[in-house]
Amino acid sequence: MKVILNEDVKHLGEEGDIKDVAKGYARNYLFPRNLAVPCNSFTLAHFESRKEEIEQRKAVKRQNAAGLKEQLENLTLTIVMPAGPNGKLYGAVTNQTVSDELQKLGFEIERKRIELPGLTFKSVGHYNATLKLYEAAVAVLPIVVEAQPEAEKTAEAKPEKRSRRHHEGDEAETRAEATEGQQAEATQEEVKAEESAKTQE
Repeated sequence: MKVILNEDVKHLGEEGDIKDVAKGYARNYLFPRNLAVPCNSFTLAHFESRKEEIEQRKAVKRQNAAGLKEQLENLTLTIVMPAGPNGKLYGAVTNQTVSDELQKLGFEIERKRIELPGLTFKSVGHYNATLKLYEAAVAVLPIVVEAQPEAEKTAEAKPEKRSRRHHEGDEAETRAEATEGQQAEATQEEVKAEESAKTQE
């Protein structure tokens, strides 16, 4: 069914857009939250009267997108990942990786708005990602993928070694406690045997 959006709806559209959606989605989600209204002659006339107001809000979005584009294109995003001696990554940089790294810097860019050449980066190097911001506003983001320094890899490996040593120490302590317990039991048995012998005498 056709609906008109009352406000911007993530992954669907903007305020004033006419969208064709499933009836269940409209009745169970959009309408109860006042995110959309059925598209008919009455609602079309209502949104036509709000056209100028909606366009003003879109103009603000365009202005914000232009500012964001400038910020992103003046930024070089560095992503550090484990890699082999030949520079091949243990894993891959995806658009979700880029989205997460940008979020750490305060930029909220949806994964679906980020396009990577070849879909993923699998080696260290310099790349460019295309970010679709709003309408025609597109930013080209420079990305540098670097290998994780050896010192960090070693630091990550050390806790595991310490954990193993600690585990081995626990096992040794447990064995020692078991031996002491066995010795104590043997001593008690000897005492009982001596007392029994004295009684028989």
